[in-house]
Amino acid sequence: MAMSNRNCYRYRPRLGNGQMAPMPWPVALYRYLNHISWPLEDGVSRRYIYMEWFLIFCGFLVFCEHNEVDFHYLIANRHDLDKMLTGMPTYLILVEMQIRCFQLALRKNRFKLLLQRFYREIYITQESEPILYARIQRQMLGTRLNSIVYLMALFNFLVIPIQNVIYHRREMLYKQVYPFDNTQLRYYIPLICLNFWVGVIITSMLFGELNILGELMMHLNARYIQLGQDLRKVAQHLLNEHNVDDMAYSYRQAFTRILRRNVSLNQFGAQVEEQFSFRIFVMFAFSAALLCAMSFKAYTNPSGNVAYVVWFMAKFLELVAFGMLGSILYKTTDELGLMYYLCDWELIVHQSRNAGENVQLMKLLTMAIEVNSRPFFLTGLKYFRVTLAAVIKILQGAFSYFTFLTSMR
Repeated sequence: MAMSNRNCYRYRPRLGNGQMAPMPWPVALYRYLNHISWPLEDGVSRRYIYMEWFLIFCGFLVFCEHNEVDFHYLIANRHDLDKMLTGMPTYLILVEMQIRCFQLALRKNRFKLLLQRFYREIYITQESEPILYARIQRQMLGTRLNSIVYLMALFNFLVIPIQNVIYHRREMLYKQVYPFDNTQLRYYIPLICLNFWVGVIITSMLFGELNILGELMMHLNARYIQLGQDLRKVAQHLLNEHNVDDMAYSYRQAFTRILRRNVSLNQFGAQVEEQFSFRIFVMFAFSAALLCAMSFKAYTNPSGNVAYVVWFMAKFLELVAFGMLGSILYKTTDELGLMYYLCDWELIVHQSRNAGENVQLMKLLTMAIEVNSRPFFLTGLKYFRVTLAAVIKILQGAFSYFTFLTSMR
């Protein structure tokens, strides 16, 4: 009951009409499990806010403790490449998630404002646009699959406590070296519970933020597609009416409204970029080294390193799914200028008798093409674009490091 009450204080997105927004299961799980990253509901008491920040501070200390003992394992085994690489993946993921989670914890309110605007203005419901909604769900299949694989990776680490019971051992979930005897039961039980808590926070952050980003990008992409559809519908409606005197004026008015929507979508995209750019940079910066270390462990002993095999698959799918979504959005926004050019404006001008309105319409068309001369894409601190091309470069870098390590083995 206490857990349920605490979860009620987590922000639950609402649509523009005030109804609760439907949340895909990875996002719902992210909201439920990750108190560090997910914002609080509006109107919570100041006492609960203070308690929330206290828990976040305690979580930061737990991450720092794990960072320390994970790093001690690497130092203790620095002369043994195989053992050092056994602990390297979990250490790199820990550092990456510590940066990403607590950077987001400091920006929770901005994140909540972004979600509020998204579900109020951008989100496409199944009832309003069933075809576009179905297309979004197909595009998001990769992120859903990635969420399942990440959960499988977490469950693989839970095999260790079972093995501890069977073989009467007291190993931790991750490769760690403590400055005291952590096998004593009074230390071991709370420490392995903290191991599990850190694993839950990391895993929920990995698939949760990917699914949030995917939802933002694909619904934004669908809104851009709607612009062209709506403009063509207006043109066909006016052409069927044959009102040649007011045709260009009516079309220009509709064109102006759609262009304003276009600008609003561009502003929302800039807000998404501002919110996620740093964390995307951190994710991509760690990805090559992570893939290299995990592929090396999977290659040298696949049967004994099942957790690393599954984790490698999850990381690989995460990058590919994210790159595909970024490429879809890039392609759509890159073709916006062409979309405006092919929206049947020439038929309106041809049939209209108002020469002045025709000139104004063509000027507005030119401005629309100029506004969309640069496609929208997410970046990592402006260093790279989130597309499949960037993902391929990361995979190539990881393969180069992998071949270097295998040659040293």
